[in-house]
Amino acid sequence: MIWILPALLAAACFWLNYTSNLIGQVTKGDRIPNRDGKALLLVDLQSCFWEEKLYDADTRARVEAAVGQAVAEAKAAGHPVIALRQEWSIPSTRVLARMFMGGKALAGGTGLELAAPFAGMADREVVKPIQDGFKTGELTHVLDEIGVGHLTIAGLDGIYCVNKTAQAALGRGYGVTLLADGIASTEPKKLEEVYTDLQAKGAKVA
Repeated sequence: MIWILPALLAAACFWLNYTSNLIGQVTKGDRIPNRDGKALLLVDLQSCFWEEKLYDADTRARVEAAVGQAVAEAKAAGHPVIALRQEWSIPSTRVLARMFMGGKALAGGTGLELAAPFAGMADREVVKPIQDGFKTGELTHVLDEIGVGHLTIAGLDGIYCVNKTAQAALGRGYGVTLLADGIASTEPKKLEEVYTDLQAKGAKVA
């Protein structure tokens, strides 16, 4: 019977590693043809994250101003604004979200809508179950439908969902511009490393 505890610990470690990798995976997809269309992509600017004050007042003010300006410019140019919203719906990720993320963004829960400063900005909304917004294929479908070849990305968190979605976009051949003033992170120093990595892969930081 003494083997039971080590076996349970090993199983727990395996599950934790598997689920963490699932959440943070960067999906692969077919490369897109050359397309001139542009879109503004807003990532996880939801009440459950924004209103929890994970980011200081200066950061929130900076992001709100930058996103507001970017949305106005996109609409004036006729470029669509697409909002990605996080909803943990996969059973293992729901458990992890309850354990380590305070239960935020659980599918069917509260605070899933765009936070008040960003309400009404998006022309389209796409729900994602992991950090990478391309996971379900719905974002790809929307971008194909409207002929988008370049994404300007803003939102949060810069080292997680913004990063993974940008990597997935670059891998599919999209042009990517990261709107630095419109991106928030709880780890600003690490965000600079993310920018450097994404630039090496072809992204621009504006």
